[in-house]
Amino acid sequence: MAIAAITCNPALCTGCQVCEFACALAKAKSFDLEIARIRTARPEPDQAVSIACRLCPSPPCVASCPRDALSQDPAKGIILLNKARCSGCGWCIEACEFGAIAMDPSTKSVVICDLCPDLPKPRCLELCPQQALSLSSPAQTAGRNRDRAARRELASP
Repeated sequence: MAIAAITCNPALCTGCQVCEFACALAKAKSFDLEIARIRTARPEPDQAVSIACRLCPSPPCVASCPRDALSQDPAKGIILLNKARCSGCGWCIEACEFGAIAMDPSTKSVVICDLCPDLPKPRCLELCPQQALSLSSPAQTAGRNRDRAARRELASP
């Protein structure tokens, strides 16, 4: 089974943040966006993309944790948190090049996407009004990116 992470099609994402609200509600029964496991970034005023854990093959967040509070499920690729071991130092947050880890200010431990294992599919995917989110393996993501690049290349004079 290929490991699949949540990916966002920036051509479809409007930056509405429904994915963030859906996540916070599913995970913490709250609309507090600080504890959402997916984040919407706006690199330019007219661009938006939602970012969640990319399930890296050799995750730097796991390697950076001085208390071994993070591990990776070998079958699903999700990052597992042992809350009892997490000191809230934030090294994993700094190590994640995607900005996919956040600190829960109420618990002083990190939060990271686990793909909603208790639901049929992640809540953010289910509720995205633009259907900009999908579960994709690295090969699927690369294929879509190649297709988009080819379409841009063919459209240019």
